[in-house]
Amino acid sequence: MTVVTPKFGMGASVLRVEDGAFITGKGRYTDDIAAAAQLHGYVLRSPVAKASFTIGSLEDARAAPGVHLVLSGADVAHLGALKSTVMQKQPDGTRAPTRDIPILCRDRVHYVGDAVAFIVADSRALAQDAAELIEVDYDGEDAAANTATALDAEAPLVWPELGSNRAFTYHLGDKARADSVFAKADHVTSIEFINNRLICNYMEPRSAIGEWRDDEDRFVLTTGSQGVHSMRNVLTGQVFGIESDKLRVVTPDVGGGFGTKAFVYREHALVLEAARRLGRPVKWASDRTEHFLTDAQGRDNVVKAEMAMDRNGRFLGLRVRLLSNVGAYVSQYGPVIAYIGASMSTGVYDIQALDVTIEGVYTNTCPVDAYRGAGRPEAALLVEKLTDACARDLGLTVDEIRRRNFIRPEQFPYRTQTGRLYDVGEFEAHMDLSMQRAGWAAFPDRLAEARSRGKIRGLGMATYIEACAFAGSEPARVELNADGTVSVFIGTQSNGQGHATAYAQFVSEKLNLDVASISVHQGDTDQLAKGGGTGGSRSIPLGGVSASRAGAALAEKLKKIAADELEAAAADIELGNGEARIVGTDRAMAFADLHAAAKNPDDLKAMGEFVQDEATYPNGTHICEVEIDPETGTTEVVAYTIVDDFGATVNPILLAGQVHGGVVQGIGQALQEEAVYSEDGQLLTASFMDYTMPRADSVPSFHFETRNVPSTTNAMGMKGAGEAGTIGATPAALNAVTDALHRAYGITHIEMPATPLRIWAAIEAARQQ
Repeated sequence: MTVVTPKFGMGASVLRVEDGAFITGKGRYTDDIAAAAQLHGYVLRSPVAKASFTIGSLEDARAAPGVHLVLSGADVAHLGALKSTVMQKQPDGTRAPTRDIPILCRDRVHYVGDAVAFIVADSRALAQDAAELIEVDYDGEDAAANTATALDAEAPLVWPELGSNRAFTYHLGDKARADSVFAKADHVTSIEFINNRLICNYMEPRSAIGEWRDDEDRFVLTTGSQGVHSMRNVLTGQVFGIESDKLRVVTPDVGGGFGTKAFVYREHALVLEAARRLGRPVKWASDRTEHFLTDAQGRDNVVKAEMAMDRNGRFLGLRVRLLSNVGAYVSQYGPVIAYIGASMSTGVYDIQALDVTIEGVYTNTCPVDAYRGAGRPEAALLVEKLTDACARDLGLTVDEIRRRNFIRPEQFPYRTQTGRLYDVGEFEAHMDLSMQRAGWAAFPDRLAEARSRGKIRGLGMATYIEACAFAGSEPARVELNADGTVSVFIGTQSNGQGHATAYAQFVSEKLNLDVASISVHQGDTDQLAKGGGTGGSRSIPLGGVSASRAGAALAEKLKKIAADELEAAAADIELGNGEARIVGTDRAMAFADLHAAAKNPDDLKAMGEFVQDEATYPNGTHICEVEIDPETGTTEVVAYTIVDDFGATVNPILLAGQVHGGVVQGIGQALQEEAVYSEDGQLLTASFMDYTMPRADSVPSFHFETRNVPSTTNAMGMKGAGEAGTIGATPAALNAVTDALHRAYGITHIEMPATPLRIWAAIEAARQQ
């Protein structure tokens, strides 16, 4: 049977409709906007990681040229702190107390970049000049900046009143059962490693414009975000203590989010408070250094893990001890990230005993929160690195040990030891296909050729699974406009993924309308009553189904209008090319005429909402091949192969872009990126001079394809793809480097990022031995 792909519908490779504006410089980002009579804000930040402080007179700063307002912590004491509401239960059933983020610090600072004062002036430069006139006396103290030593008895306490740097303790699994399995195991393999801290570094640094509109008796906040509704709810509920209708949040174009723009930050509250006091719009724009210092960072775990196996290499039990750095304060979703990751601890493997303990720790560093994948990349790295270690210990190939332990297709639906319910999966099949595409069998020939040139070579694999598109919904509204075009309103937020194209495809398929005639509207709390925002690869699996249903409902309404006007049965009306036509005739009405003919405005609108009861579980196999120069430690990724299972594909071009971007971020963590703090809490990697970002010459062209098994959880079989590339890439790249080092020098472990210096040092140490 021939499957026909519609021109614009599900499965079509529609080019991104939004790209024309972006590539010609016509995108409209927050910093492009200049409100009438706008003023500019600047945040004075702490230069030390831990101190009590006092502020001298503010009068010189307030009297400085162009200055309109100077706020200290005492001036905003009426504003509530930014709190996390996602602290999970500890083993004793309690939830640990949080340490919340004050809008401005009053007498203590807890990390370099902590906010001390806010200055508003005619320009940012004048505000910054005035900030230098504020005398702050810091009484510095010893800081705790290292995750691994945060719980040591001699470690300085971030919050002395807690008596410890422990922020929380979580446990997943059955300890007694795991202990029994480990006691009887034929072999136990152990690993220890650091999951390095990352800085997001999206292209567009954060900015915000606050307004107070007397005529509307409410605030308006314009800012880049990953969802306007959650931002509104936090600011109105936690900070200002007002009704949600007293704040409108608007998000224009956004230049990257990756989780880090999902949170409410102090500057959002500060520009609003300043605007209300001054009666003029106030704009704050971050520079790149502020981003490095203050935007929520990612990862930063110290891990110990053990796998219990029988004599045949079958996995029996997994034990994990994880330290998770939360930073100086508890960020919005920070306490749940490690927990979500731990819920995916067993990966694609049939492991019947699990014992995971997570200890969150405070340090005098920037708060840590969700970064692309939000816990699932950490989980995949752990189990895939450990799986390779098990193979080495037992003398098995890395593919063979996976074959012996994969959850088999006949075992689905499969309930993991953490309660995750995997609906479908064919893990061995996509691993085999990925190996075939990567030329796995011919690797010895490539290895020999590399050796002839004095290079070493490695081949790494990661077979991952993630949880995304979590249970919930994302309603969509579709409306026919007077000119015959159609508008889609939905509460997610594009950060560059291509939502304007993808959502238009779903509606196009139902209305048989060119995607160029369909506009997608996001990022305005006035336009939609609710929205879940973008994160966890949820937008298309949830919002796409809702948009499709809304499009179908509108199609039926338009057919009814046309039937009444054309004196035909609705069943005899077909839609196409912007008109409704009686099938087999030339009698038709343009969509614009249908709008004019509608007797009730509601006949031109339709809602759709799909409620999903369980997460979806994308999975796949990534294979990375690297070549290393042992004299310099320089690694080149020479080939990268991906075979993914995303259930169903909406737009192959958009999908490839998402996967490619995620893979680059994953390779970046494995080989290049690391946020480093000194012992006294100074960020040593606070610019692109010291923090290495992946570039085009860091990665090869990718081979990417899908081998999809439709999800039975999602109404359209989709599984989500926004974060998957990152989840598979980091362990694949690290395993490839480790494979190269092990083949040549017997080295079995290297910390991330596997920089040239780190690799060279490991090789030299091995040579000395």
